[in-house]
Amino acid sequence: MERAELARALGAPTIAAEPRDRQICESEPERFMAAFTQAVAEGGNVFLCDPTWGASERAQSAALIQSEIQNPKSETGHGWLMIPSGGTGGKIKFARHDQDTIFAAVRGFSAHFAVSPVHAIGVLPLHHVSGLMAWMRCVLTGGKFTPWSWKDLEAGRLPDVAANDHFLSLVPTQLQRLLAQPAAAGWLGSFRAVFLGGGPAWPELLERAAEAGIPLALSYGLTETAAMAAALRPEEFRSGQRSCGPVMPHARIEVNGEGVLCVAGDSVFRGYFPSWRAERVFATEDLGLLDPRGHVHVTGRRDDVIITGGKKVRPAEVEAALRATGEFADVAVIGLPDAEWGQAIVACYPAEGRVPDLVRVGNAVAAQLAPHARPKRFVAVPAWPRNSQGKLNRTVLAARLSAGGDPGGERGR
Repeated sequence: MERAELARALGAPTIAAEPRDRQICESEPERFMAAFTQAVAEGGNVFLCDPTWGASERAQSAALIQSEIQNPKSETGHGWLMIPSGGTGGKIKFARHDQDTIFAAVRGFSAHFAVSPVHAIGVLPLHHVSGLMAWMRCVLTGGKFTPWSWKDLEAGRLPDVAANDHFLSLVPTQLQRLLAQPAAAGWLGSFRAVFLGGGPAWPELLERAAEAGIPLALSYGLTETAAMAAALRPEEFRSGQRSCGPVMPHARIEVNGEGVLCVAGDSVFRGYFPSWRAERVFATEDLGLLDPRGHVHVTGRRDDVIITGGKKVRPAEVEAALRATGEFADVAVIGLPDAEWGQAIVACYPAEGRVPDLVRVGNAVAAQLAPHARPKRFVAVPAWPRNSQGKLNRTVLAARLSAGGDPGGERGR
């Protein structure tokens, strides 16, 4: 597939003779789609940016883009679409994609679900791979894409959908909130499939969805694989299966000797900008297995990234922002299981010592961190668990909070 074909599918004019790089930082779907269409036609690199990024994230992305301007490393024609990702360590990276990786993922999706054209309601952000690919599936199959505000959806303002005709992608927190509304739960039952991804879903949520008759499709994918590489079909979910489903036709998934899921195929990204990679196999940081049917099961992560509300957060960066306030003698950020967010970010500090001004802390981190990266709770911990070498034992810290709630009581909020 040529880039010009994607431009035509988007309704754009012919590719510009002089390529122009563009950054897109739009939260409003119609403006995003217009800007993206124009950027594709302009023929240069396209950088998708998260409008909710704080100062730290914006600085990281600006440094990456500037590094390419000063020291070009890009391979012409390889990966002009830069989709933001936490990468394998939680730090912002741009995964390089192009029309070929996108089309491969769309082709595999259509074959897996035996559907074309694809129609979808979009509530996930378009700068995120899940939101973008929901739109691309419609564009490249001649289907209808209807962007919809999550706030409207949560408030009960539901778009009309033909029975068993549309797809919808949600993260677990969104599904939980919609299931609490009888009208919304009934509306979800009219979809051809409701995809669930972006973080671990807890068993109680899945059973509630099954009882409500939701055609749920658990899925597995990453920014680096152009979204879904495996997906459970709704009929499999109804039969009681709770895996991430079989591998989709455009992908291959294997488990290496360390138990890490490795994804291969034509939808695999072209490398992290500004570098590029020709290799079509990507070793993720996800631990998992393939059952005898070839279904994918994710069992954990090899790195220490917290996934909250479907987004990756690197504890070290949150800790750095907290320490910069000067309010903590010591601080540690951990992720605890949470029914709403998958994992909740909890900031712990020694109970012995000064009491931090958490109002001041909240104001300070709001200017440095995106909303999803800010701690949900602050907990004072007695007998701060350091070993004889002075290293904090995070496992002990997490176990204390998981087993007994607040080991020393929560201060401030």
